[in-house]
Amino acid sequence: MTVSNETVVTEFILQDFSEAHPLQLALFCIFFFLYIMALTGNALIVVAISLDSGLHTPMYFFLANLAILDIGCTTTVLPKLLENFADKKSIPYVGCMTQLYFLTWFLGAELLLFTAMAYDRYVAICHPLHYTTMMSRMVCILLAGSVWAISAISSSVHTGLMIQLTFCGPNKIKHFLCEIPTLLLLSCTSTHLNNIMIVIADIYFGVINFVLTMVSYGFIISSILKIRTTEGKKKAFSTCSSHLIVVTIYYTTVIYTYILPGSGSSMDNGKVVAVLYTTISPTLNPLIYTLRNKDFKTALKKMFPLIK
Repeated sequence: MTVSNETVVTEFILQDFSEAHPLQLALFCIFFFLYIMALTGNALIVVAISLDSGLHTPMYFFLANLAILDIGCTTTVLPKLLENFADKKSIPYVGCMTQLYFLTWFLGAELLLFTAMAYDRYVAICHPLHYTTMMSRMVCILLAGSVWAISAISSSVHTGLMIQLTFCGPNKIKHFLCEIPTLLLLSCTSTHLNNIMIVIADIYFGVINFVLTMVSYGFIISSILKIRTTEGKKKAFSTCSSHLIVVTIYYTTVIYTYILPGSGSSMDNGKVVAVLYTTISPTLNPLIYTLRNKDFKTALKKMFPLIK
């Protein structure tokens, strides 16, 4: 901290992930392993989709975007968390705001991307004859570009408003990362405008996109039930079941974090929830989306001929 007319925070102190110090080494190894798994799995998805022309379809295009977002999300959080296990818990003010910007950007983009992916599955199953025109290359690029741009603008607004606040102490964040709810608790000035923007973002990113995603799946399930053959139903459902699982897990964790107040016992629960959407989800997504995917397995075999 530096002192002028008032005490101004120049760095924050992040809280331990766990108060049980004997577990620090074990936790470090676990999170390091998950980080490597997330990077490797998502990088494989991006490379496989880029190199295999058979995967140059809207579904895999959006999946590649999701993999890039997952890499960005884990890289924004986990390196600093691993450093915390080595008792380097301080983070500069600029570093904290940078982490806040990128984390908010990537999380918002994933929520929007889930809606785009749900729309893609809706068109594929409910309007198969018009799929190539409704999901043309330009449409896919426009959707993906909008996802990245809208979330970047939203993150810029939230981070800009956060920078306008005065932090005059204390500087201990009750979390292992810099996140909007926990930082607002440390502000010495009014956070009224910040709270208004959070509500607007919650409604847009959380509620509206969730409703659009669920409406898409309502139409999808209705169309699948109309398919006469059991084999046809299984094939149609297999193309969207993985996405539905990921969406359910992700929305549950993000909405819990940003709608519930960041105080009391919810802060301890919030750490576990944050691990789910910044670490576990990016690690499991490659497995959920590709484990039963024959096209992706074929692409991997082309990349690695030794795989049987």
